[in-house]
Amino acid sequence: MFTPVILAGGNGSRLWPLSRQSFPKQFLALDGQDQGTMFQRTLARLDGLEHSPALVVSNENHRFIVAEQLRVAKIKSQRIILEPLARNTAPAIALAALQAIVDGADPVLLVLAADHHIHDEQAFRNAVQVAQAHAEAGRLVTFGITPTHPETGFGYIQCGKAIEQGGFAIAAFKEKPSPELAAEYLSSGAYLWNSGMFMFRASVFLAELERHRPDILSACRVALEHAQTDSYFTHVQAEQFALCADESVDYAVMEHTEAGLVVPLNAGWNDLGSWSAIWDVGPHDANANRLEGDVLAIDTNNCLVQSHHRLVATVGVEDLIVIETKDAILVANKHDSQQVKDVVKRLQAEERPEFVTHPLVNRPWGHYDTIDKGDRYQVKRISVLPGECLSLQLHYHRAEHWIVVSGTAKVTCDDQELILSENQSTYIPLGVKHSLANPGKVPLELIEVQSGAYLGEDDIVRFEDRYGRLAK
Repeated sequence: MFTPVILAGGNGSRLWPLSRQSFPKQFLALDGQDQGTMFQRTLARLDGLEHSPALVVSNENHRFIVAEQLRVAKIKSQRIILEPLARNTAPAIALAALQAIVDGADPVLLVLAADHHIHDEQAFRNAVQVAQAHAEAGRLVTFGITPTHPETGFGYIQCGKAIEQGGFAIAAFKEKPSPELAAEYLSSGAYLWNSGMFMFRASVFLAELERHRPDILSACRVALEHAQTDSYFTHVQAEQFALCADESVDYAVMEHTEAGLVVPLNAGWNDLGSWSAIWDVGPHDANANRLEGDVLAIDTNNCLVQSHHRLVATVGVEDLIVIETKDAILVANKHDSQQVKDVVKRLQAEERPEFVTHPLVNRPWGHYDTIDKGDRYQVKRISVLPGECLSLQLHYHRAEHWIVVSGTAKVTCDDQELILSENQSTYIPLGVKHSLANPGKVPLELIEVQSGAYLGEDDIVRFEDRYGRLAK
């Protein structure tokens, strides 16, 4: 028996425009298979192994996405630990290990990133069983991917002496190499890609962290001791956690411990860290294209083309990445796809909304999609899940008109309560307390027309909210 720890706090900037700050890549379905999001599939591939419910470590801003994707996939978790800001993998794993030893437990932890693709899931499960035996014996295990080409975008692990029951001692960790050095690593047969997946007993990891980076352990312990908890979430204390060093688990522990070993994994692994990696995992047509959505490709070769809202046509091109979303289109050379992060940095510096979010924005009660926006008006399509409700709120700068498209709406407007059905509407004046709920059994769909001098999402004053957002 072991406890999975799922690290789901990344931002996936190299996969813009599909991955955004408010909805990063681990919560998307990226590898061309209709089997759930990357986060959901990370948990699903553990089926067949004996394990307890997972501990999930994610960002505070993504808490409702995590909870909803667990609910949809019918996957139980022990607890969702929420980081107030990103501090790399060593602090994230420390939080999970500290949480795991509550009430005297000391489980073996299987630490997995939420955004990896693994083609041969049975080979992955076999490697986990090998690693678990070593972890139960007090070793700190990392998984090394059998390299298939001289990759310069990954770190490497140099294998030392072979160990009984499978695995190797770790001779050294190597930084991302030059092309020439990567070729040497591949031809030697003594190097594995560093996967960022680990397995160890919670107490063993904490002891090694205290030995090598006591400052990180101390900061995480205090931040967790001062955390706020509710039925689903542990909200790590922000001020204390901000004092924690930004450090990977490799630098903090694995490069220094004498208890480490590496278990090889040959399972068609890919970290899906760029659009070229998305192309790699296929599927491909006869011209080596990966085409998704409404795409018309003529005399097109070795391209990745995704259409999410409209027809995309390509003619006489090769080695291109073309990603179409509702509000942005990316066109890049497939060999330069790592540089997409530079686009994201530019968007962030210019404070453009395309850096943060899509027109379709997820909320704990459902989602809304911005249909049109202009001077002093905005039109949204709002979907409210059965049994859910928006907060009791008011706006100082805008009025709203709601038209029900389908389902049933329960509307509170000042001291009045209305039940509206399809084709019925109501008006919410500026400055009036109001709320919207779906009392029915099917999703509520409505059109919201906003009008006023300022239409920003921060013009919300909440008075009651079941999702704990009064201070947000």
